[in-house]
Amino acid sequence: MVREKKAPVLTESQFRQVVAVARTHDQPHRNVALLYFSVALGLRAKELSQLLVRDVLTPDGAIKDEVLLTRATTKGRKQRLVYLANKDVRKALTVYLDERRQAEAIVALPLAPLFKSRKGGAFTPNTMQMLFKRMYRRAGLDQASSHSGRRTFATSLIEQGVDIKAVSSLMGHASVSMTARYVDDNPLRLKRICQNVLAGVTP
Repeated sequence: MVREKKAPVLTESQFRQVVAVARTHDQPHRNVALLYFSVALGLRAKELSQLLVRDVLTPDGAIKDEVLLTRATTKGRKQRLVYLANKDVRKALTVYLDERRQAEAIVALPLAPLFKSRKGGAFTPNTMQMLFKRMYRRAGLDQASSHSGRRTFATSLIEQGVDIKAVSSLMGHASVSMTARYVDDNPLRLKRICQNVLAGVTP
């Protein structure tokens, strides 16, 4: 049985590249917000496709600090909180919502999809995956997919020194062993780890 190849983890320069390209195509504010929600929050395509306006906005139109992903929207029916604490995520979301406000009274439409398709309705998980694939291909990242954002999220947190149990909670995984499969142990990271062994001890 042939194992499916993992989606590649993005470097910082690759992420900047795909964002820059997304800004030059149709619906740039929506697509940039999607990229940030994928890479900086670790959301799956299914979760992104099912987000509603009310999930991110309070009744008075302010951006929430937390988003509750219900069992109905997550893989494995595992409820979890997503934290809108990253300033770049909030900025991308604000720009996108400001554009939406010019066309519709989104606060009065709490059950409207947060990310609208070209036809004006909600994405399906499949069409959301296809959108990410198009964005990455336009940026020359042919092997990347919607799952690249989720793997990049996990790997980035581990490289920052976040403990794997916390990363597992943020990912909504049932076990840390599942989270470990998402993380790329690239040679540069392994080299940095070895450089710090016995740091400060004079030979």
